[in-house]
Parts: sequence; structure tokens; C-alpha cells
Amino acid sequence: MPSPLRSATDLLCQYAAYHRDRRNIATHFVGIPMIVFAVAVLLSRPTWTVGGLPLAPIHLLWAASTLWYLTRGAPALGAATSAVNGLLVAAALPLAALPTATWAAWGVGLFLVGWVIQFIGHRYEGRKPAFVDDLVGLLVGPMFVVAEAMFALGWNPSLQATITERAGPLRTGHRPAHS
Repeated sequence: MPSPLRSATDLLCQYAAYHRDRRNIATHFVGIPMIVFAVAVLLSRPTWTVGGLPLAPIHLLWAASTLWYLTRGAPALGAATSAVNGLLVAAALPLAALPTATWAAWGVGLFLVGWVIQFIGHRYEGRKPAFVDDLVGLLVGPMFVVAEAMFALGWNPSLQATITERAGPLRTGHRPAHS
């Protein structure tokens, strides 16, 4: 299995190779935040108090993923990805106060809908999701979406060019699946 400690450039290029259809990328702008939000909902329980602050498993996951994002060699992208994930976590935390069945329904429901959206995108792509070949893709997905948004705003055209050079150009239309 490839190392999870590769650079952001290498990780994004590998991930992008599975995501060249613009429709697939568009579904990721919906599905990935929905999945991150759902995971935050589901890991917002149980809570314990440390130093007077309520903490839940999602806080530990967010801290660990932040450390990982910030050490991939693209600090602005790592900080932006961590900030977006942090906003999704903050938005999810109030759902922990809901009755158990309601809390679980929100978390599981959004998780499943998010993955359905992802798989619809990969149907357009004609290729399996990246995480099937490399579980690190589950962490790279949010970074990829944030990078694509930042590219649209003009950030780091050299990284965008490297990704295009290594993964191929974006396209619209179906491409047969690879074996």
C-alpha cells in the first residue's frame, strides 16, 4: 500500500487521475462535504469534559487530520482544508444534542446520501473511487475539493498544471472504465 505521507502534489495527482470528468468533480463538491459533515455528526458523541471544554471523538479526528493536511507540503491548502473541515465539524456538533434516533438518522442518512452522490459521479467517470485502491483517498477527497475550489479562484496555477500534466485534462462525457 502506498505511503500516506506523500506530498500534497503526489496525493492530488493520484486522486485526480480518478476524477477527470467535470460531472464527477461536481458531485464531489456536494458528496464529500456531506460525508464529512455526516462523519462529524456521528462522531460528535460521546462527549467528555477536558479542562472545562466539551470534547468528542470528532475533535480528535479533526486535530489528527489537520496535522496530516498541514504536513503534506502545501500549507495554504492544508490550512484551507482544515478550516473547511472545521466549519463542517462546528456545524455538526449541535446535532449531538438531538435525541439519539434523530442524531443517528441525520448522521447515517447524510452519510449514505453523500456516498450515493459520490457513486453517481463515478458512474459518469466510468472509474471506481480512488479510495478503493488507496484508503488515503478518504483523506485526500476533502483536500481535492478544496484545491479545485482554490484553483477556480486562481490559486497555485503551477500545481493545477502539474495535476493536469500527470492526471490528464478535464473532460465532459463518459470514458470507459479502466481494468
